[in-house]
Amino acid sequence: MAQMNMIQALNSAMDIALSRDPSVVIMGEDVGYFGGVFRCTDGLQRKHGDHRVLDTPIAEGGIVGTAIGMGVNGMRPVAEIQFADYIYPAFDQIVSELARLRHRSAGDFFAPITIRSPSGGGIRGGQTHSQSPEGIFTHVCGIKVVMPSNPYDAKGMLLSAIEDDDPVVFFEPKRIYNGPFDGDPDKPARPWTTHPKGEVPEGHYTVPLGKAEIVRAGTDATIVTYGTMVHVAVAATEKCGIDAEIIDVRSMAPLDVATLRTSVEKTGRCVIVHEATRFSGYGAELSATIQEECFWHLEAPIQRVAGWDTPYPHAFEWEYFPGQKRIINALRTVMEA
Repeated sequence: MAQMNMIQALNSAMDIALSRDPSVVIMGEDVGYFGGVFRCTDGLQRKHGDHRVLDTPIAEGGIVGTAIGMGVNGMRPVAEIQFADYIYPAFDQIVSELARLRHRSAGDFFAPITIRSPSGGGIRGGQTHSQSPEGIFTHVCGIKVVMPSNPYDAKGMLLSAIEDDDPVVFFEPKRIYNGPFDGDPDKPARPWTTHPKGEVPEGHYTVPLGKAEIVRAGTDATIVTYGTMVHVAVAATEKCGIDAEIIDVRSMAPLDVATLRTSVEKTGRCVIVHEATRFSGYGAELSATIQEECFWHLEAPIQRVAGWDTPYPHAFEWEYFPGQKRIINALRTVMEA
């Protein structure tokens, strides 16, 4: 085992994929010579060559369109969209072409493409560098959508995504790129703990897509969350004295419904937490699914804690972010119902 933060874990996954499979290529804006704006691809072009790690123009639709052409011709491209906020110009390529390819060709063609993109806020990036669009992509049939919350999952799930024959949109919560954080919105802009790394195997391994993880066992209530909010939820639970079970969804599509069902049937109470805006957010799907599966076991209405229904605010970032206080209030609400 090695100590890695999420950036190092992602870099290791791509290095291994490039070494094991000559059909894998990395492509995106500044991913080669510069090593990526967050340094996730640092050193990969020097090691594997500029024919395997490709710098592209600033044209997200072109990046994904080119990746689709590569994919249907036997390659496994890993395309980086520099910020999730910039993925929208590629939306038509993803929805109308990539996601439909296997179905419309009756299985004759497929595109094993991974689209990586840093998402979420917490870095004072304002409304054009802080969005969380993951819920939009879970609505699209034909693609898988994932978001890891720790270095071990980041590496294992990225390797699974690259090796998967179906397209995967792989969101990376950039607020925790450099390590876990305690989730207190009252702290300064980079409230990292003193433990920025986790144990990650140096070699090849995979974490299966479509499987949630129980981060903390508990009996009083279930918190369902993912990405950065996993760490905020853990911090909130440790503060409030409520024995909450915390589930890291990890794989948003396909969703591990069985793990959610088992937990909520046990606790009878549920709080859903995500950073994205609340209205029509991914939490709405989680809430509907849990209500359908666990109606007769619920002791209180499901609570959702999410970002505001506004463009991401630069000046009020910490108020926008679901913090410990809001999670604790939601937990107390379901416990008092």
